[in-house]
Amino acid sequence: MILRAACVQVTSAAEIAPNVETSSALVREAHAQGAEFIAMPEVVNLCEMRPGQADLKAQPEATEPALAAYRELAAELGIWLLAGSLAVKLEDDARMANRSFLIDPTGAVAARYDKIHMFDVDLKDGESYRESKKFRPGERAVVAQTPWAPIGMTICYDMRFAYLYRTLAQAGARIITVPAAFTRPTGRAHWHTLLRARAIETGCFVIAPAQCGDHEDGRKTYGHSLIISPWGEVLAEAGETPGVIVADLDLAKVDEARTMVPALRHDREFAAPETLRLAGE
Repeated sequence: MILRAACVQVTSAAEIAPNVETSSALVREAHAQGAEFIAMPEVVNLCEMRPGQADLKAQPEATEPALAAYRELAAELGIWLLAGSLAVKLEDDARMANRSFLIDPTGAVAARYDKIHMFDVDLKDGESYRESKKFRPGERAVVAQTPWAPIGMTICYDMRFAYLYRTLAQAGARIITVPAAFTRPTGRAHWHTLLRARAIETGCFVIAPAQCGDHEDGRKTYGHSLIISPWGEVLAEAGETPGVIVADLDLAKVDEARTMVPALRHDREFAAPETLRLAGE
């Protein structure tokens, strides 16, 4: 079975309406190229990390305007659409959810995933991020059913935690989505390596739509959206500006890769390492 998949790459702004307009135009462009599954990046609705601003602009899921627009768009075009992640206000927490939505061709939400791992880091160039102050971490891994294959849903910083991807693959995922807003320093160093590793380790296709460019809130993101085969081959790659990439995914390649290196069948239980003392202590 062949799936034509696409990544939409954008530079999201600090207001929801222009982000919906820009991303929707690129979704239409991907659809015109024959894509049946189209994935958008992390925080595609609202890229706003200035103190207090996202809290004022984010909306609850029930009234979130970007989600409503994307649901209508998916139904109009008859496609599966991944709203990579939306910043969504929560009723029971002062923080938001960083939530990925998989939308089916009727416009229904087929699956939701809240980002589990929070990006709390200080980079050498002075950039500092404390996602856990803004977002409530998710607590559940998600594999969604589609006509082509089960899809494991992840977001950005999750990619550094290989156990999540192995868990998704062993739960049946054959495609894994990694919408992201990767910083430039970490992107240059690790983006390609980590995503190719996650594909190779799991024998899954990896679809990783990314934010790019200089954002209104001061963020600078890496771009280079990727579609990667289960053997770790880069099938399509974007540059550092907004646009669309498309690739045909031959789902038979999943079984082929997993047969050649059946690592998913070779897990073993083992004892945790002991802390060894130096002689004389």
